[in-house]
Amino acid sequence: MPAYAIFEHAPVGAIIAWSDDTPRPPERHRRKLDAWKTNNSRGRLIRKQGAREIGPLDPHASFTLHEADYGAGGVIAIRVHRTFSLSSSLRFTIVERPAVGSVRVFDRSGDTAELVHLAPHRTAAAQWLSEHGYPNAVLEEVTPDEASGDAVAGRPAP
Repeated sequence: MPAYAIFEHAPVGAIIAWSDDTPRPPERHRRKLDAWKTNNSRGRLIRKQGAREIGPLDPHASFTLHEADYGAGGVIAIRVHRTFSLSSSLRFTIVERPAVGSVRVFDRSGDTAELVHLAPHRTAAAQWLSEHGYPNAVLEEVTPDEASGDAVAGRPAP
């Protein structure tokens, strides 16, 4: 599906895969394989930026995926986020939607909020928050409409 369909239909917290539809190079071609992986990977949808009104989408709208964390000993040194515009030529797929009843932990409220954790339930979200310290965090439960794909904007209105 095109990028705008992800923006419109994927709930925050979903796992999204992207591809340029080229075949994977052999492992022995390290540079080609690394370049291929840039355009063929997956990540968790953590943010949608831009207008969400009914009607034409904001041409500057985009969405951000959390692709990976790198570190050692329980310390994350580098976080890899990828932001895609709605005009991206890549093909996207919703691999997994967040489960009904799971709880999204956002770093703050409002349009600039970013998903920092997806917990299986509210108690686990509160426990995670007590260990990671986001003072302005907002908890939001995944609704049945979002999990089934019926939500249009991907995030319910506040």
